[in-house]
Amino acid sequence: MTQPVLSVRNLTVDLPPSGDRPHAVSGLSFDIHQNEIVCVVGESGSGKSVTAFTAMGLLPKALKPSGGEMLFEGKDLLKMSKREHGRLRGKRIAMVFQEPMTALNPCFTVGDQIEEIFAAHTSLSKAERKARTMALLEEVRLPDPPRVYSSYPHQLSGGQRQRIVIAIALAMDPTLLIADEPTTALDVTTQAQILAMFKTLKTTHNAGILFVTHDFDVVAEIADRVVVMQKGIVVEQGTAAEVLNNPQHPYTRQLIAAVPRRREGAAEPLDENIALRVQGLEKTYHVPGSLMKKPRTVHALHPTDFTVRKGETLGIVGESGSGKTTLVRCLIRLIDPDDGAIWVGNRNFAQGSRSSLRAARKDIQIVFQDPYGSLNPRRSVGEQLIGAPMNFGVSREVALERAKRLMKIVRLEEDALYRYPAQFSGGQRQRICIARALMVEPKILIADEAVSALDVSVQKEVLQLLADIKREMGLTILFITHDLRVASQICDNLIVMSKGRIVERGTVDEVFGNPQDAYTRQLLAAMPGRGWDVPDLEAVAAV
Repeated sequence: MTQPVLSVRNLTVDLPPSGDRPHAVSGLSFDIHQNEIVCVVGESGSGKSVTAFTAMGLLPKALKPSGGEMLFEGKDLLKMSKREHGRLRGKRIAMVFQEPMTALNPCFTVGDQIEEIFAAHTSLSKAERKARTMALLEEVRLPDPPRVYSSYPHQLSGGQRQRIVIAIALAMDPTLLIADEPTTALDVTTQAQILAMFKTLKTTHNAGILFVTHDFDVVAEIADRVVVMQKGIVVEQGTAAEVLNNPQHPYTRQLIAAVPRRREGAAEPLDENIALRVQGLEKTYHVPGSLMKKPRTVHALHPTDFTVRKGETLGIVGESGSGKTTLVRCLIRLIDPDDGAIWVGNRNFAQGSRSSLRAARKDIQIVFQDPYGSLNPRRSVGEQLIGAPMNFGVSREVALERAKRLMKIVRLEEDALYRYPAQFSGGQRQRICIARALMVEPKILIADEAVSALDVSVQKEVLQLLADIKREMGLTILFITHDLRVASQICDNLIVMSKGRIVERGTVDEVFGNPQDAYTRQLLAAMPGRGWDVPDLEAVAAV
């Protein structure tokens, strides 16, 4: 067998004394060979990114490797000087970061940023650098390479920016390519294209790829071998088939059991009473022109009609730009629709001034995508929860009692009310955001990508929490997502949106089992890991 591209042996990286454990990574060992994708899987804090940054020589100063070795082409990366490591970085070892917008410099064009790699590592002329750059843009399948070459990062879509970052990583034909959650923020079809690209690059560039992710669907799509990490320790590793279909370690089994799957059996009967009726709702944006651009009219939401029954969970599915966010903002009047009606009970929420709607706002509440940005870091959780009911005339004592009761409902301790957001994990913060939305006892709860930023096991807990709350409190839920697996698990009915229009609607079984619109079929075909039948480990354990 050929020598590994990267061989990690008993790697230990120390955390500072204030850390939650002694080591970020402890006794880590695995190999990566040419033409191989090794996926490192685990939840936040498992040590995945620390492993990647150690290989790149990009560890923060507070983290120190204290043992083991990282052999790249036979040389120990841990014993190299910064200058030696710098000569490898970008040339023999390259990295694709999670967030392309922060990985790219907004002040320079795409062409300049790719050419910078050639300028640093080669003696090519300006014309030769441009020719190589244009070839890279074509290799990563970007449309209209000359236009992209002259564009700034903000002028491109998220998927196009990620392709640029991949092009930069591939510029010097590296032996080892490290990808740190490169598809997490992408839509399902863009994600499918990027994953297909990684599978192609593995062979065309004869590279070893270290792919860091927390998404088991992605693992099923591209991995040759899998390394599962928990709290800095490798708990299981093997071929993709072994780990995905016959996991041995309890933690691996827990993660795979948390992967969303479609509900089996007949759906629960729904109430005939209508909780929300939307009629002819539409929104158009008029973008003014400038010296270099003509004015534009963007139809963000074409006339839209649908109803949601009491106690129903309606999933609204679509990619970025499909109109989901505009629809939600109109429903809660963060923006004013141009036309149409939003009936919540006997009140048309689309009419009247925002001040006149103040009393009705408690009927429809929202949980936003980012639990970190949704909470005020300077106020205690309790103060943030009781604020809303107090605005509607509820006394502080009654509001506080309601907050204590909701802490139990969202499965947090009562003392959480006296702590600050920074003292909680992402999943706990999202539970707090759910409790805050429920404080005014709404009839309708909108969950806007409420689990997309969470680890798979935390995601499972929050989805179960939403289902339990809906059942106990008789809530109607609008669940906005781009993740079709999640939608199939929690929703009763689905609406599929594309370019501001509803292109398909029906039950989960109808939309997944017999999609009518070409766009829906495209979304379903792009789902990663669709060939993997997730093992029902909970059922096996119960036998």
